Amino acid sequence: MKTLVVFYSRTGITRKVAETIARALSGDVEEIVAKENRSDFSGYGLSREEAVLKKPAAIKATKKDPVGYDLTIVGTPVWVQTVSSPMRAYISRKRERFTRVAFFCTQDRSGAESAFEEMQELCKATPVATVEILHKDVEDGSYVEKTKSFLARIGNL
Repeated sequence: MKTLVVFYSRTGITRKVAETIARALSGDVEEIVAKENRSDFSGYGLSREEAVLKKPAAIKATKKDPVGYDLTIVGTPVWVQTVSSPMRAYISRKRERFTRVAFFCTQDRSGAESAFEEMQELCKATPVATVEILHKDVEDGSYVEKTKSFLARIGNL
């Protein structure tokens, strides 16, 4: 199964999970890059504002076309109980090109359920699998077990 793992990561946590998933599936990776710098405090503020308003961010052009993949795994941090604005922009642009989707979210405390619901609405597709990963799980390495369970559900397609 040809797989694309597409993700946005402001702090590197979502990137680490995406790379682990892509490596396990021998999949391709596409990082969504926001046009505006979000690494400092003002970037955090912009990210929060866009999340509250459910506004898509300006993102740089992507290189990989999801239509050429059997499965697109979409990963995002949870911002204010919702999908990140750069990922909202990507999904809105590419949703017609997805064959099948799976979702993963990284979060500090909560919000994955509402983010997954929004992602499903944006994609206009039901995910074949989802997994939520806490920041502390990435920090202590326990995210690997959650990732394995997610991959097993995908492998049973």
